[in-house]
Amino acid sequence: MDRKGVYVYILQCKDNSLYTGITKDLTNRMKQHQTGQGSKYVKSRLPFKLVYSKLYKDRSSAMKREREIKKMSREKKLSLIRNWQKQGNYQYCLDFVE
Repeated sequence: MDRKGVYVYILQCKDNSLYTGITKDLTNRMKQHQTGQGSKYVKSRLPFKLVYSKLYKDRSSAMKREREIKKMSREKKLSLIRNWQKQGNYQYCLDFVE
């Protein structure tokens, strides 16, 4: 799943909250979150589901998009997730458990 570049990703936590982050290694970052080594926010809301990810060519582009997503309303984030999944990306949504 991991390629060259930087991923922007959205997690849906057990309380249905959405967490947005960036990483170079999506698989490793998901493992970090799963084991409590990621963010404190996600650690306190396990388990989670990866519901969105997109690869950007560089860190600057990814950080810009991360900021844009974090400023979106919950409804706009959910719309982004639904559209991403409709484009056939749903198979990349992964469930992670405690």
